Amino acid sequence: MDAKTIIATRVAQEFKDGDVVNLGIGIPTMAADFIPPSVNIILQSENGFVGLMALEGEVDPDCVNAGGKPVSIQPGGAVFDSAMSFAIIRGGHVAATVLGALEVDQEGNLANWVVPGKMVPGMGGAMDLVVGAKKVIVAMEHTAKGGVPKILKKCTLPLTAKNEVDLIITNLCVFEMTKDGLVLIELAPEVTLEQVREATGAEYTVSENLKTMAL
Repeated sequence: MDAKTIIATRVAQEFKDGDVVNLGIGIPTMAADFIPPSVNIILQSENGFVGLMALEGEVDPDCVNAGGKPVSIQPGGAVFDSAMSFAIIRGGHVAATVLGALEVDQEGNLANWVVPGKMVPGMGGAMDLVVGAKKVIVAMEHTAKGGVPKILKKCTLPLTAKNEVDLIITNLCVFEMTKDGLVLIELAPEVTLEQVREATGAEYTVSENLKTMAL
């Protein structure tokens, strides 16, 4: 199982029946493919949809998600303008949002929208989502190119939000943000504590009930 599939599979386990969920571009979107059949969630997209569905062969070429990928809408879904979309987000109606990240730190700060000096199309809806959603899940590979840690003591890039991250799911492990700081709660199969320690730039504690990811 490759790194992205490990992350997406584990992310899908966080959703409960009936949740309204926003999935970010990339690995977060993949999580929709691994949701158990017994769990029915409502996918929300900040470009103006609830009830998204992305089944191969059933997409509507005139309907795209926030990442520009063709999708379709489930029966009972809805299309609306950005004002309504962000009223849903800012109103606290999204149970969980899953986003990628450039950096996350041990204080629950998130940086995921810009690298200084590089052109970006805009900040998107991430700043609203991480403040408005009830649960904020970061889904990302544990390190950047060259093995550079992405989980740090302090973010170095411009922040998307402060103290809003609840859970970090990577290809190596799962960290939970608590009032006492980061806690390592799960390891991916065949990953050791030493591997996580070497790949992590943040301070954290290891849960007494440390588990292996169920993939």
